[in-house]
Amino acid sequence: MIELTSKQRKYLEKEAHDLQPVVIVGGAGLTEGVIQMVDNSLASHELIKVKFNEYKDEVKELTAETCEKCNATLVRIIGFTAILYREAEQPEDRAYSAALKKC
Repeated sequence: MIELTSKQRKYLEKEAHDLQPVVIVGGAGLTEGVIQMVDNSLASHELIKVKFNEYKDEVKELTAETCEKCNATLVRIIGFTAILYREAEQPEDRAYSAALKKC
């Protein structure tokens, strides 16, 4: 996990504004399948939204657990939706790195 400055968080929030949630946590909770979906989505997109339809009282705890298991960074939780970021492994696949370094 990387530490983000407030400017970097604001930039990623702005970039995530038009994104739709790619992972939805439902009645089954935070299963290994959900963790795998988050991990795969981060590998493909770097910046994703995770929506919590259930377990709304535990959004912060479940998001922290997800970030830990997927080596992701929490950008922000807005309502019941978490914005997660993980830099792509391959430098040519990194869409946000250059802009984050400028922040």
